[in-house]
Amino acid sequence: MNLKITPNNLAKLEKIFEESKYQIRYEKGTFMSGYCVLEHKKVVVVNKFLTLEGRINTLLDILPAIQVDRDFMSAESQKLYQQVLDSKAIADAEEEAAAANEDENPATPE
Repeated sequence: MNLKITPNNLAKLEKIFEESKYQIRYEKGTFMSGYCVLEHKKVVVVNKFLTLEGRINTLLDILPAIQVDRDFMSAESQKLYQQVLDSKAIADAEEEAAAANEDENPATPE
């Protein structure tokens, strides 16, 4: 998703999690992916050493994977959430098309 890397956009993403009753914690840890999601406790732990860009990208990665109740979200949050989902769907479709194209035209070793 083409979201500008600004503290304001990070705050907007954090607001979506907050409205979804998820708590975001920035902690030190050895996360392979830079984050950990505790579904039952509704806690998202993000590596505190990530840059602003890393934090935004991490939250964008997590957002489509969590349960979100749109009834409790503001109109602005709903709009941003829908943009994230649409962007994810487009990226997934492009990935599948690339994989299908690769299956049809396998690279031949020389």
